[in-house]
Amino acid sequence: MVPSFAAFAATLSLAACATGRQVVNPPGLSPLVPAYSVAIRDGDHVFVSGMTGIKPGTQDIAEGGVAVQTRQTLENIRTSLQAAGATMADVAECTVFLMDMKDYAAMNGVYQEFFPVNPPARAAMAVTALPRPAARVEIKCSAVVRRR
Repeated sequence: MVPSFAAFAATLSLAACATGRQVVNPPGLSPLVPAYSVAIRDGDHVFVSGMTGIKPGTQDIAEGGVAVQTRQTLENIRTSLQAAGATMADVAECTVFLMDMKDYAAMNGVYQEFFPVNPPARAAMAVTALPRPAARVEIKCSAVVRRR
């Protein structure tokens, strides 16, 4: 007999409770508002909130266009993953939010530098606004920490 989805979900919930949930807010990358955490580690899974190109220790968006902002965004994600015990190689999926799809190629060029082989699954979409007015890109991702 195949177990129901509800039974499967309950098993996952119990496993998550048994492993513990850790809030990860690396120094210099504190949330803009107290309504979310920068990242959550739950067992071997790490969930990184949407990040923009904010320069660490400030609330200023990196200047220089979408490529510069993408690089800073991915560096912020790398910092968040490291604080949670993960690496960029552990990233399983990303979602990219762009203010303008015309910026896709510039974003993608930088993105490929951070994921040169076996890149994570990804979706990219245009949005009408991001939380920071100067932001051109936001990226969120999830990772599964590999046993080393």
